[in-house]
Amino acid sequence: MTDGTHNSPKSYPTGDYMYITAKNIKRKGIDLSNVTYVGEEVHREIYGRCNPQKGDILYIKDGATCGISTINNLDEEFSLLSSVALIKPNRNILNSYLNIYLQSEFCYRNVRRSMKGVGITRIILKQMELWEIPIPPYEEQKRIVRKAEYLLCLAEEMEKEQTELRDFVLSSKVKMLDLAIHGKLVPQNPSDEPALELLKRINPAFKPSDNLHYIDNLPKGWCFSTIGDIFQHNTGKALNGIDRERVMLRYITTSNLYWDRFDLSEERMMPFTEKEQEKCRAQKGDLLVCEGGDIGRAAIWPYEESVMIQNHIHRLRPRASLSVRFFYYIFYLYKQKGLIGGKGIGIQGLSSRELDKMVIPVPPVNEQHRIVTAIEEKFAMLDAIADCC
Repeated sequence: MTDGTHNSPKSYPTGDYMYITAKNIKRKGIDLSNVTYVGEEVHREIYGRCNPQKGDILYIKDGATCGISTINNLDEEFSLLSSVALIKPNRNILNSYLNIYLQSEFCYRNVRRSMKGVGITRIILKQMELWEIPIPPYEEQKRIVRKAEYLLCLAEEMEKEQTELRDFVLSSKVKMLDLAIHGKLVPQNPSDEPALELLKRINPAFKPSDNLHYIDNLPKGWCFSTIGDIFQHNTGKALNGIDRERVMLRYITTSNLYWDRFDLSEERMMPFTEKEQEKCRAQKGDLLVCEGGDIGRAAIWPYEESVMIQNHIHRLRPRASLSVRFFYYIFYLYKQKGLIGGKGIGIQGLSSRELDKMVIPVPPVNEQHRIVTAIEEKFAMLDAIADCC
């Protein structure tokens, strides 16, 4: 058992010999898509020390990917970085059996317990040499390998099917929401109050032609509007805001806000003035939208107890009685279709100005509620199908 050179590949000029590092070690083999090369002089020095050959096991012993191993499937010579251990099984041990053991959960747990160091943790070769490995008879090793490979192949196939099913469920949801915002998910009711009347109650001077041009055909009773027409919105407080007259209050940021849910396991406190409390308080029923990070990610605050918001969250509060849930689904659909994005250099964000003018279809209020009921019934069926597989 040995390892490669202790020098960084960046210190070597480009050459004709591959320089394998941890980034190239994958469970299914060596990935050469981003390989580094060194010159012949350097290669001979390293290769003469570790001499990796086809069939040897390469094992990552440093850093976050420690514990990943693979069997060398390359015919050509290459050099090896010190973060990768080279294991040459003796003739009584199948390399495929040893590799399966090294990739097992039992071995991995022991590996993590024995790692040393602060920052980048690692396993030293002397520790690895002391590992106790169960060695069955040679023929039994072959049977174990055959069974393990069959089960791994089966697991990969199942994972592939589950991925395809998840993709199908997601695409079905997007299609369903697309039908919903075009008025094709539930029938219209002629007795419903038109959306234009709702918008005129919010703003008596509202006229659709004053705000935007029609960009699509809408069912009778629907109207195009903007987020700013129907929601009062603002962001919360920046973390560096300080004032003498302040109260320490709990707040949330984008790391607490997920699609349709909140993770409140980590509590944060920040000082707020009385004026800031009014601006930054989210109450039950408010739609909260990420300004940065996963731009447009949204959830409705569901709790009776209010909470403060940090400046990377938009708080949307309806200007009239409507289905906030319907507009949550518009954000979800727009995100999936790539219609919500950030602007800026470096860290991007969804500005208040861009949010304010975001165009949305507005059905009659009663139809909004019927659409939400239909969406959630159909989503529940799709989720049940996904959970069964």
